[in-house]
Amino acid sequence: MQKVFTHIGFLDEKCYSKYNLSEDILMEHAALALKNAIKKESKEYNSSILICCGVGNNAADGITLARLLQNEYKNIYLYIPFEVKSSMAKLQLQRANLLGIKQINNISSINKVDIVVDCLFGSGLNKSLDKTTIEIIEKLNNIEAFKISCDIPSGIDVNGKIETCAFIAHKTVTMGANKLALFTDIVKDYVGKIEVANLGLAKEMYEEETDIFLLEQTDMKLPFRKQKNSHKGTFGHAAIVIGCKKGAGTIACDAAFSFGSGLVTAIVHEELALPCHIMQSHKLPLNTTSIAIGMGLGLYNQDELKQILDNNIAKVIDADMFYEEIILQHLKSNVVLTPHPKEFCSLLKLTKIADISIEELQNNRFKYLKEFTLKYPQVTILLKGANTLIANNNKIFINYFGTSVLSKGGSGDVLSGLIASLLAQGYGSLDAAITASLAHTLVAKKYKKNSYSLSPQDLIEGIKIL
Repeated sequence: MQKVFTHIGFLDEKCYSKYNLSEDILMEHAALALKNAIKKESKEYNSSILICCGVGNNAADGITLARLLQNEYKNIYLYIPFEVKSSMAKLQLQRANLLGIKQINNISSINKVDIVVDCLFGSGLNKSLDKTTIEIIEKLNNIEAFKISCDIPSGIDVNGKIETCAFIAHKTVTMGANKLALFTDIVKDYVGKIEVANLGLAKEMYEEETDIFLLEQTDMKLPFRKQKNSHKGTFGHAAIVIGCKKGAGTIACDAAFSFGSGLVTAIVHEELALPCHIMQSHKLPLNTTSIAIGMGLGLYNQDELKQILDNNIAKVIDADMFYEEIILQHLKSNVVLTPHPKEFCSLLKLTKIADISIEELQNNRFKYLKEFTLKYPQVTILLKGANTLIANNNKIFINYFGTSVLSKGGSGDVLSGLIASLLAQGYGSLDAAITASLAHTLVAKKYKKNSYSLSPQDLIEGIKIL
């Protein structure tokens, strides 16, 4: 997993004070990373590249880039619509002028270039955009080209919010380290593929400690069976509570079985036409090692709920349970909560952390998740969204692999079944949530058919061949 930081100014300062690396050196490396990103997309000498610069150090990166590209590409359009202000931007512009790098006066006449590089604001945006800047960003978005953003797409502020508009990038080359502003749900459609630029020293020396992390595929620890002397009970027994909407629980049962749980029992009020390998019972089996509850639960007898939840067994709690006050008695260790935003708002209200709208939550997902995990550090909570957030013990883990392919009924039920399966097999709550979430999103990412056609069974079949 990679580290993520809210701000990185203090990391740059460490480069200056501790390693005697000047701002100029870091800027050269930043521009080189942008150059390398361009070369991946276009190697032709006749390629046309538009570099749009602002007034600060992001502009300086862009001007430096123009210098590095000189003579390697025939058509370099350097556009600086405002007077540069930072000392580094002035220095880089002086160098560019001495080398004869020409600027264009406007971009209205440019309808098509091969690559557009956005160097307007980056991570420095902390105010509203003026009318002229909005017009520039909209023009850049309308140009037919591959689009690269320097650091953070312009229009996205330091908190990952968009007030009016933002540059839409195919790729963002962010400087030095991952920034939290790149991983809010709101900016998912703007940042494109994210690459971290090395600024002149190993990331182990550049970075410091953090409590936010970006998950990678290598963080997925699948439940491969290495023990030869085993039987079905060796790999746990997941109990899935099936409520009013029976399809949800049925999907979770199938997912749990497919992800390695040796036994799966559906807890039902009446016998259902379930696959033969899914057992059915009115009560929890004595050898149950995990419970999943909430998916399609609907109205359920409170005494039965209490009887199920009072067992000291690893649990996945989902969906309808986030509207029940009984959940307050079970916010303890070895519990995984899997709410979507509306359900999390209800949970925040029940726990008296906040009474907020879904919009307020979506604008501040990290903030409210942090407040919840501070109050309930032992609970693992997985907040669904464009980027899945998993929190435990004051740490937040970002699953960035999410895709709209998963925006179908039943996808969340599959996830609950996957987590229950891993808990049944002895995974800790955090490890179960991370591995199940990664498996869930990576299967969807690999889905080859039409993006609108994924079914829960497609997900489950994909899990089998990870």
